[in-house]
Amino acid sequence: MLGGLEKLVVTAYSDESFNASTGKPFTVWINPASYVHKYLILYNNRQAQGSNGNSPDFNRMGPENVTFELTFDATGIVPSPTAGVSAAPSDGIVSQIDAFKAVVLAYNGKTHSPNYVMLAWAELQFQCRLQSLDVSYTMFKPDGTPLRAKAQCSFAGFTSEAQLAKKANKSSPDLSHWVQVRAGDTLPLLCHRIYGSSTWYLRVAEANGLIDYRRLVPGTSLLFPPLAGAVS
Repeated sequence: MLGGLEKLVVTAYSDESFNASTGKPFTVWINPASYVHKYLILYNNRQAQGSNGNSPDFNRMGPENVTFELTFDATGIVPSPTAGVSAAPSDGIVSQIDAFKAVVLAYNGKTHSPNYVMLAWAELQFQCRLQSLDVSYTMFKPDGTPLRAKAQCSFAGFTSEAQLAKKANKSSPDLSHWVQVRAGDTLPLLCHRIYGSSTWYLRVAEANGLIDYRRLVPGTSLLFPPLAGAVS
């Protein structure tokens, strides 16, 4: 609604392309006071023995990360963001936290893993997966029912291989490409996808500073540089 307070909305998806939402999105009762969006660049240290300084060479772009603290409250002070829902449910904050966990933490039987997640709050539009969740309970009813809690949330950015390929203009081997490693990927297989031949894997391993190219870590972003003689 125009002029209304915009709330952080967390939506679960069952596919890495973020096309198939699953379940009901979670709207926070209290917006985070702040959030941290971390970017990472990885370098290879090529400092010569006995030298006085570093000469870092670019390796690859590291994963992005967003962290923030959520407050769950069922004291009746904070109004519910959902029309028709009591601000002070009988189970305290249990149902609130369960609803949040169902979106970001629950195991999805279709994908055999937790959900893919979209964080949406004004300029923050972040595709990710939950990395960690720490819940601290701070206020209770006389019978022990929790009334207030603070949750430290950490989300790792996620971009599908298809999305990375679009950003990198995968149609041409004369351009640089960024590819996020998925389970089961091998360097020769990825080289075949990018260059049309698996024979370039040693060149790609060297470009990324890979010591053991046989063991690729899922989630790692690898640079596939333009190589003379490669064909699409």
